[in-house]
Amino acid sequence: MADSALAIELKGISKAFGPVQANKDINIAVPRGTIHGIIGENGAGKSTLMSILYGFYKADAGEIFVGGQLTAIPDSQSAIRAGIGMVFQHFKLVQNFTVLENIILGAEEGALLNTSLAKARQVLADLSRDYELDVEPDALIEDLSVGHQQRVEILKALYRQADILILDEPTGVLTPAEADHLFRILKGLKDQGKTIILITHKLREIMEATDNVSVMRRGTMVATVKTAETSPEQLAELMVGRKVLLEVEKKPATPGAVVLKVEDLRVRDEHKVERLKGVSFDIRAGEILGIAGVAGNGQSELLAALGGMMRATGRITLNNADLPLSGKGSDGQSRRNAGIAHVPEDRHHYGLILDFTAWENVAFGYFNEPEYQTNALFMNNEALREDTRRKMEKFDVRPPNPWLPAKSFSGGNQQKIVVAREIEQNPELLLIGQPTRGVDIGAIEFIHKQIVALRDQGKAILLVSVELDEIMSLSDRIAVMFDGQLMGFRDPEKTDERELGMMMAGMTGQSPGKGEAA
Repeated sequence: MADSALAIELKGISKAFGPVQANKDINIAVPRGTIHGIIGENGAGKSTLMSILYGFYKADAGEIFVGGQLTAIPDSQSAIRAGIGMVFQHFKLVQNFTVLENIILGAEEGALLNTSLAKARQVLADLSRDYELDVEPDALIEDLSVGHQQRVEILKALYRQADILILDEPTGVLTPAEADHLFRILKGLKDQGKTIILITHKLREIMEATDNVSVMRRGTMVATVKTAETSPEQLAELMVGRKVLLEVEKKPATPGAVVLKVEDLRVRDEHKVERLKGVSFDIRAGEILGIAGVAGNGQSELLAALGGMMRATGRITLNNADLPLSGKGSDGQSRRNAGIAHVPEDRHHYGLILDFTAWENVAFGYFNEPEYQTNALFMNNEALREDTRRKMEKFDVRPPNPWLPAKSFSGGNQQKIVVAREIEQNPELLLIGQPTRGVDIGAIEFIHKQIVALRDQGKAILLVSVELDEIMSLSDRIAVMFDGQLMGFRDPEKTDERELGMMMAGMTGQSPGKGEAA
C-alpha cells in the first residue's frame, strides 16, 4: 500500500509525443508538508511530468498516488478535486476582471453570482491574512504588478482548497524583491501543512527554499536528494551530465575607444509619460556595461530607443557618427545596418515568429545580406538554411534542424537561436536584454561564454538583466537605473548586492557620477 505520509507518489510514469519520449519510467515521492524542487535542463520533461499530475496530459503508463490513495487524474478538474493546484509561469488570468472575479471563475456556486462573490470576499480576506497574500479584491488584474498577479494565482488554488501546490518557474517574471516575498509566502504555506512542488532552473532558489530536490535529465529521473546534503555544483552536474562552471570565467577588460555615446536620452511612452529622464553614458570597445534595476524603471525603454524601436530625444553616436532618434533612419533595420545587434528582452514578442521555421527566424533583419541573395529580387534560401545549420551547431541548438518551427524548441534553445542570429553578424555594439530569462543552467553557461567572447573580440556590449548575479558576474562596469534615471556607476569588484539593491530602490548617498567609461 502506498505511504500516506507522502503527499504525492508517482510510479513508472511514461509519456511520449510521437517519437519524442518526454518522460520515461519516472518515480518520485514527495513527503507531506515539504517544499520539493524539480530541476533539469529545458526539455528534460519537468513540465510534462507536472502536466500529467495536474491532468493536462494522460500518461501512457504509470500510477499516481495522492495522500496514499491510487488516484486517476484524467483532467484538471480531477486534480483540483484531489487537492492539487498549479500556478503556471504564464498566468491564466482574465486581465479586465477583478481579483475576486478571477478567484471564483470556474468555481461559482449556484446561479447567483453575488452569493459566490460575497463568500469569496470573506475567504480571500482569511487567506490573505493567513498566508501574507495581500491583494486588493476589487482591483483589476491589468492594474496589478506581476508579483501581485502571481499572488492571485496562488489564491485561486487555495480558494479551491488545494493542499498541494505546483509552481512552474515562479520567479521567471519577478523582480528580486518579489521573488523574496514569494519564498516567504511558500514557507508560510509549508508551515501551515501545505506541500509545494517547485519547478525551477535557478539553483540558488533550490538551495534556499527546498527540503528535497529531484533532478531530471532527458526525460528520466536521475536523482532525488535532501537539499541540505548537496551543493549547486553537484546539482548542475546531475542536470547536464557533466561539470558546469557556475562562475563566469573572463579576463579583465581592456577597453578601447568609445563605441557608443549616449547624451541626455529621453523617451516618452504612448501616454506621454516620461520613461527615460536624461540618461547619459559611454560604452567602449571590449567592455560590458551592465544595467541593473527593478523591471519597469526604464531599462526596456533604453534598449528600445537604442535599438530603433522607440522614438527619443537627446543624442546617440556610434563610433562618432550620429544616429537619428526619430524619422528616417531611426528604425531597427537602420540600426542593424549601422552595426547594432539586438537580443530583445522578450524573445516571443520581439525576437521570433514562433510559427516560422528556425531558418526563417535566423533570416529576420539580415535577409538582405549579400551572402543570402541570388540576385536583386530573390533570396538564396539554401544558403540561409545552410548558414542556420552552421549557427545551430556552433551554438548547440537542440535539435539542430533548420526546418523545425521556432515553437517546437525549448525556451533555452529558442534563446540560443536569437543569440546566434545577432552575435554571428559581428556587430560593433550588442544590445542584450534578459539574456538567460527562462533558460536552464547549461544554456546559461553557454550564452555567458558567447557574450564574453564577443567582448574579447573588442565589441561593445550593453547588458540589461534583472538577475543581479548575472549583472555582477558578466559586467565590467555596472550602472543602476531607477525611475528612468541612472543612479550611479559601480565597479563590480568594489560593490555588493546590498549596495546595488539600495540604488535599485532609489536610495544612495553617493554622487551618481558621470557615465563616461573609465
